[in-house]
Amino acid sequence: MSEYQYYEFAAIDQPLTRAEMAQLRAVSTRAEITPSGFVNHYEWGGLKADPADWMRRYFDAFVYTANWCSCQLALRLPLATFPKAELKPFAVRHTLTIEADDEYWVINWSLDESENYDRFSTEDGSGWMRRLAPLRDELLRGDLRPLYLGWLAAAARDELGNDALEPEVPPGLSELSPPQQALADFLEIDPDMLAATMAGSSRVAQDDVAQAGHIDAWLSEWSRDEMAAVLKLIAQDQGQVAERQVRSRHAAWLKAQRPSPAASAVRRSVSQLRELAQSASGVRVEREAQERAKQEAERRQQREAVLRLLMADMDKRWAAIDAQAQRGSASGYEQAVRALAELADGYALTSGPKEFDRALRRWLVRHATRGALMRRLTEAGLWSG
Repeated sequence: MSEYQYYEFAAIDQPLTRAEMAQLRAVSTRAEITPSGFVNHYEWGGLKADPADWMRRYFDAFVYTANWCSCQLALRLPLATFPKAELKPFAVRHTLTIEADDEYWVINWSLDESENYDRFSTEDGSGWMRRLAPLRDELLRGDLRPLYLGWLAAAARDELGNDALEPEVPPGLSELSPPQQALADFLEIDPDMLAATMAGSSRVAQDDVAQAGHIDAWLSEWSRDEMAAVLKLIAQDQGQVAERQVRSRHAAWLKAQRPSPAASAVRRSVSQLRELAQSASGVRVEREAQERAKQEAERRQQREAVLRLLMADMDKRWAAIDAQAQRGSASGYEQAVRALAELADGYALTSGPKEFDRALRRWLVRHATRGALMRRLTEAGLWSG
């Protein structure tokens, strides 16, 4: 099987200029390049550029998958989004790396050497950008759950020592957003390990909606020059840029209104999380067994209802089977045998197998010389001679 690599970049805050698109085109003549992004796949070779360099220069999001069971997500955020001290506890050498230049943070989530061969042999990489790019807006609003998921992926894959302590658990980890659940799927985070962390997470603060109503208080902190700068962007047909600046600033304001987390919050070790994951696994297995039993009971009830309806008009059923056998063809015999097997189940439910055997013997008086039919009945376990 040939190699396969998929590259997708997205320009979110600022569309690519014609000059920038020309620079990208010089690297790839067959890529799909638009003001909002770059998409290409390779079956031989790969991208003749450094994705990290492109993230610093052009793009806000990057998704990569390769059929040797590896994938990567990168997001670029303005440097003012987070202080370094807030990001540092989440960083892990391979799975979650965080780099900075003069303007941006570039955060990378990676999965290497997955054992899910079916996934990487069948998916082509498209679709992940649509599902994962909204994580950037969540991070801009100060949501740290995507970062914790990166740390947890490393812990679940034994990249951290048993005594390593988890970062502070962000609120709402037990109620992941759809993009966050997509990230957990993308990184193949052990669901039992994820369930183990949920016990240490408080619910998402419920006062954000109320805070959103305090727009006047927030706007009162803006200077005239700051408001004029936003209006100027809109007048220059850069409304999307203006909107993102306003949303980012409002998110930062909301974040500042929230009370700081308690310094005494318990941080668990990786070994403790693994013990909790074992317990979560037991709960999950029991829950799945109960669900299977429930589904089997429902399936059995439905089946019994069908069979009782079948037995409500046995004479009609026997006549239909007789008509199929009378055709004397292979397809007629096969349909007759299938109908007889169904009828046998109906008798077993309502009258018992002995009653079916007696009825079948009476029916065979007219068909016992049909060798092909008798052979099929024997193979189906309906007749033993």
